[in-house]
This record gives sequence, structure tokens and C-alpha cells, in this order.
Amino acid sequence: MLNRLEMLRIFVAAAEARNFKEAAARLGISPQAVTRAVQDLEAVQGELLFHRNTRGIQITTYGEHLATQARDSVQQVDALFQSQSAQEPSAGLVRLTAPVGLGRRLMLPVLLALGRQYPLLRFDIQFSDTHADVVDERIDIGVRFGSMHDSRYIARRVASPPFRTVGTPELIAQHGKPKTIEQLHELPTTSLRDLSTGRPWPWYFSGGQHISPVNPRFLSSDSEAEFDAIMAGIGFGQLPGFMADEHIASGKLVPVLQKLQPEAWDIYVYRPQRGPVPPRIRLVFDQLVAGLGG
Repeated sequence: MLNRLEMLRIFVAAAEARNFKEAAARLGISPQAVTRAVQDLEAVQGELLFHRNTRGIQITTYGEHLATQARDSVQQVDALFQSQSAQEPSAGLVRLTAPVGLGRRLMLPVLLALGRQYPLLRFDIQFSDTHADVVDERIDIGVRFGSMHDSRYIARRVASPPFRTVGTPELIAQHGKPKTIEQLHELPTTSLRDLSTGRPWPWYFSGGQHISPVNPRFLSSDSEAEFDAIMAGIGFGQLPGFMADEHIASGKLVPVLQKLQPEAWDIYVYRPQRGPVPPRIRLVFDQLVAGLGG
């Protein structure tokens, strides 16, 4: 006896065809196989599904009712096993995470463009300056600024923006430019709090040097808030190029300690290694790689 799903699939084809021979041709099997499947299903159901005579077949009232139910069931089961390449690649939910400043400035424009192009895509976005555990939190795609050495992820390096130590022209007119790293301790500064430790993130400089400004004038766990404080002239700060460069170009920020500028950090787009990648995830991943790389 055939498995029950295949039996129902043959029965549905027979119900939609003029005769068993036509149903067999649609399925690429013999008419005898259709006859046997129908007979087996009749035995399981304990009901006659087709009236048969020399002129052909005619489905019974019970057969019509069963065919309606079987058709929906077969389609639902087939959809579960449909290959990913055959599914709509631009529909469904994608969960993402990124640091606040990077996410708002670089990731969000890419996602908004995708959302306009693919109305069936949905996004669940977590912007945080604390690294999310993408595996535990079931995030599909992440963007990270900094090192990326985790074998659980598939990662693509897309850019390497520099760090800039900056202040506003007004701040520099009032306090002057620092000439050494140590002089930063004597000047008003801003700092970003590392939520995992509760301490300020250090500032980095060439040759592996780093400091944590003493008594920063403005301390926040939100990189956007720190950025606003720097732009308001509250203190000197250290920003990645993707936040600082356009304001340096416009004259709103002035770089300092340029000879001590640290090595650039890398930006990665990454996703967990979870076996087959749904088309919607691959679409968003590839667009982020292209967009952030550009």
C-alpha cells in the first residue's frame, strides 16, 4: 500500500481529471497505479469514491467532500517541503542588531530602501552599543564595529573606518588643542559607558596606546547622546569616521592628535551558522554587505 500522503495526492489528481488515464498522465505514473491508489483509499475510508462504468468514472458525493479536504491538506504539506529557491525571497521577518550610531547611519538606510522595494519584508531591529548574543537571541543578521573572531558566525568585512579625536571650533578656541594624550585629562571630554562593565570605554591611539579620560564632563551609555554632546561643544570626544567625517568636512568638528590616530577598526556584517539560509536572509545580508561596503 502507498503511504497515505501519496495516496491522497493521486486521488486529488483523479478527482480533477476526466478519467484515471488523464490523471496518470498528469502525475507521470501508469493508469493501473491510479486505480490501485483509489482502491486502497476506498478500503481505508470504507466508502466508494468513484462510480465506474464502461463510459468512464464519476466521483461520488463522499468522494467530492473528501477531495476538497485532501486538496488543501496536500497543498499545505507540499508547502512545508517546498525548496527555498522556489519560495518568495522577499517576504517574511528578518531580525537584526547593530551598534546605535552605526545602525542608524549605515544600516537603517539600506533597510528602508529594501522595505520600499519589497513590501512583504518585515524587520525587527535591535540597536545597542552592547554586543548582542546573536545565537541566543535568535538574531538573523548582525553588524559589528571591531574584532570578529567567533566560529559560530559567517562574517564579511565590509569597511574599515578610522577613529577621529575631535572637538568643535568653539571648544578649541576656549581650551586649545591637546598636544599629548595626557593633556586630555586636563580638558573637558565625553565618554561612552560600556554597559557590560559599567566603566567608560577607553580611547585608542597609535602604537596600542589607550586611555580612559578622568572625570569626563559627559558620560552616557548611548553613543548618539555622546555624539550630540560633542557636537554641542561639551567636550572633546573620539568618534568613528562614519560619525565624524562629514562634520569635519563641513568645519563643525576639528580633528586633534592626528599623528596619534589609531589603526582603523573593521565593520563586519555577520550571521549565525544555522544550515540552510532562507532567501530573505540572504537578500538582506547581501544588500547590507553591498550598502555598507559602498
